[in-house]
Amino acid sequence: MLFDQIYRELELTERHLIVLRKVLEEGPIGILKLSDETGMPTHKVRYSLRVLEQEHLIKPSSHGAVAGENTEKFLEEFDGQISDIIAKASHIQQIRNSI
Repeated sequence: MLFDQIYRELELTERHLIVLRKVLEEGPIGILKLSDETGMPTHKVRYSLRVLEQEHLIKPSSHGAVAGENTEKFLEEFDGQISDIIAKASHIQQIRNSI
């Protein structure tokens, strides 16, 4: 279906944000504790940690994941980016309503 990929990406983004929130709240925090506290399988937590680390939103430490160098900027820009996505979805809905 046309929206399957978008939906999968939103679910993945949601998972990454849940992991990021836990790291910010409880860091340093390891994979097993993240898995236990989020209810996500360890392989999904590990993937989210890898993605977040590549974006410099977290960084590894000897005691687990902690906030990274881009976290503050990401959080400052988050609302604007979400608003842009919502506006795009609204525009798509307007196109549908005109059909």
